[in-house]
Amino acid sequence: MIRALDDLMLGSLELFCLAAECGGFSAAAQRAGLTPAAVSRSVGRLEARLGTRLFVRSTRRVRLTEAGRLYHQECRAALSRLGEAERRLAGVQAQVAGTVRLSVPTALGHRRVLPALAGLRRQWPALDFDVHLDNRNVDFIAEGFDLAIRGREPPDSGLVARRLLDDPLVVVAAPDYLRRRGTPVTIDDLAQHDCLQFILPSTGQRVPWQFRVDGRDLDLATRGGMCCSGDVQAQVTLAREGAGLAQVASHMAASELARGELVEVMAAHAGRSRPFSLLYPADRHMPQRLRVVVDHLLTTFGRQPVGHVGATA
Repeated sequence: MIRALDDLMLGSLELFCLAAECGGFSAAAQRAGLTPAAVSRSVGRLEARLGTRLFVRSTRRVRLTEAGRLYHQECRAALSRLGEAERRLAGVQAQVAGTVRLSVPTALGHRRVLPALAGLRRQWPALDFDVHLDNRNVDFIAEGFDLAIRGREPPDSGLVARRLLDDPLVVVAAPDYLRRRGTPVTIDDLAQHDCLQFILPSTGQRVPWQFRVDGRDLDLATRGGMCCSGDVQAQVTLAREGAGLAQVASHMAASELARGELVEVMAAHAGRSRPFSLLYPADRHMPQRLRVVVDHLLTTFGRQPVGHVGATA
């Protein structure tokens, strides 16, 4: 009887974490292969056991209470430790082998992902990587990808999206360009400058520049004579050569800013960021080789690992 109660409690904790990370009972139920009512009942039993509300429920969505948020952090850490203990006892770590196929953005790949994967392979020599550096959306099934990192949330609801970072957007220019053209201060000043344009491959449209003005978000269509597509890092190269202003995620220009090859302008209107998420197909039985890579990347970016073997996000 005690064993059954322990199993029930553990299952409730996993479903609670899944509901918190999916943003609702229906999404958690679909991921776990259960009905929304079953997930709701499981969470209800957990709330009764704790004597507190973990979610605020409405007709459209559920969200964590403050107690729920704190409990989720503790549960995820505990499940992660439990999963690690199970893997050690079962000798699963000795089985980390095979090939993982990834698609990652060019700049983020060079600066952070590839070094992380190189370090992981030193730890697990039998783990191979097939890394594609590009910025397009990929078809996981047709192209055989296991993981991808993208700067926008996927339209495919069959994918798990784990946020890696929110990278601040910065407007940068070469010192020589600013000497020739002046330093923009206001939004209106941009009309007098060459603003380097990036064409989004999926739509063929120019990506608007994003600012925060007087506490409000502003998406601005800028103008410029130089456009590029495919690799956002091209904007950094053009800006460094004095071709104009560029708005990019801060990690892309970090080295150039540190060396003084580029300087940040219009910092008073900063505040927007670009999210980057780790994407992978929803699968309750994720292969160990993938789980090791997912956990390593999440940890590298300061996020909670997947943790327990039965969890998917």
